[in-house]
Amino acid sequence: MKKVDEALVSHLSRDEMEALLDAPDPRRVSGIRDRAMLHLAFAAGLRVSELVSLRIDQIDRQTVASIHVMGKGRRERVLPLSKETAATLKAWLTVRPASGDAELFLNATGRAMTRSGFEYILAKHVAIAVRKQPSIADKRVTPHVLRHTCAMHTLQATRDVRKVSLWLGDYNSPRLVLLW
Repeated sequence: MKKVDEALVSHLSRDEMEALLDAPDPRRVSGIRDRAMLHLAFAAGLRVSELVSLRIDQIDRQTVASIHVMGKGRRERVLPLSKETAATLKAWLTVRPASGDAELFLNATGRAMTRSGFEYILAKHVAIAVRKQPSIADKRVTPHVLRHTCAMHTLQATRDVRKVSLWLGDYNSPRLVLLW
């Protein structure tokens, strides 16, 4: 196999991530949805495909204490949610239209959010967050950067790459170990 240098995936600092999470307008339904999506993508380290395919029945609607994620390769994991992430999800569930698709996050027409729809929303809020944290402008923020930010913050907190790999659903991934 040909050896090729791969670019390292950047990640956001705590202040940058906080600015991004605060960017959506909580007075608008779309802002409540966007904030919940950003919180969940970051806090759970979800792939964009996992985020947009998450169905409403994969969340305990009473407590919103955890989510059941069906990941790549049909790997399943149940992730506990922080109080802040659970609160953003509860806020979304109270204003989420009852009709529409079974997916948790819906677009403006009540259909399931798409990958490109989430990428558009992320870019919109990155532009807003840059005003509060100008250092974000130097980074290319993608959905995968949110996942990588979760991984880096978890690694900094635990100092255990195995816990990071379990959280992200990257079991037995030699590539994950090489990144750290």
